[in-house]
Amino acid sequence: MSETLAEAMEDGGIVDCLVIGGGPAGLTAALYLARYHLAVLVLDAGDSRAALIPLSHNHAGYPEGITGTDLLARMGQQAMLYGAQILPARVDALMREDDGFVAVAGAQRWRARSVLLATGVINNRPAMPKTLHDDALARGLIRYCPICDGYEVTDKRVGVIGTGERGLREALFLRSYTADLALIAPDGAHELDAAQRGQLEEAGIVTVEGAAPAYAIAGGGITVAGQVYDSLYPALGSKIRSELAGPVGAEMAGDGCMVVDSHQRTSVAGLYAAGDVVLGLDQISHAMGEGGVAATTMRNDLAKRQSLFRAAPEAVKAAAH
Repeated sequence: MSETLAEAMEDGGIVDCLVIGGGPAGLTAALYLARYHLAVLVLDAGDSRAALIPLSHNHAGYPEGITGTDLLARMGQQAMLYGAQILPARVDALMREDDGFVAVAGAQRWRARSVLLATGVINNRPAMPKTLHDDALARGLIRYCPICDGYEVTDKRVGVIGTGERGLREALFLRSYTADLALIAPDGAHELDAAQRGQLEEAGIVTVEGAAPAYAIAGGGITVAGQVYDSLYPALGSKIRSELAGPVGAEMAGDGCMVVDSHQRTSVAGLYAAGDVVLGLDQISHAMGEGGVAATTMRNDLAKRQSLFRAAPEAVKAAAH
């Protein structure tokens, strides 16, 4: 039977499962793992992309919507209710040690029998002051996920900041929500070939270029070069936070995503990955599903390495005395 989390957290102790990342995938996994009676610790840097959601309307079970911060808080409370511990920490390095792992954050070190990386991604932001960006994001004037909230811009004035294939795909996706749509070159000039420009023209999507965009909140929306939009969608790509995986030898895809099998195992025994750090649909529901799969796999793999049988009642009573 696994030691308790309190025992595992003592100097020199080792937790059964270390979850790095406190977003939807990591917190779902933590809930499952805690309810499997495993010692689980979550190290959370506090910058889950879900926290940026002003109000999510497509998360099942919340018909009136829920903010990203409220959702994460509820998930964290639920995991802790069953014994998971969540600590604020940004992990700088992950290393192999014997048949387990060591995570390092500054002067702190944690040992674990197994590790789940649920570190997510960071969206590349448009070139604007952070205060302006964060204000616009909170107002719904900047949005990052047309799958999540394209419904909210139905028949509104929408600009997509991007170019090339990525910008084209996002603009065409949003075209099913609104006809008032523009693709705005992020650096002043578009990188579009004749075929791509033809697709945009056929769809009735305006292209905007000529100068690097200047942004402001005005006119009841957000303005770009004097044109007012109800919402802007940056289509500028993202940085996948998989840098902890490389030094321990985990296989990576060409785009930086972690490669996992159908049970969320990486190529390194005892190391798992779930959520946006893995190639797939970047959605809360998808991340939560992967978190549940990863947690169950971790539990079953640990059971093959050590006994997870509960102690008999007589043994528990004897230990209490």
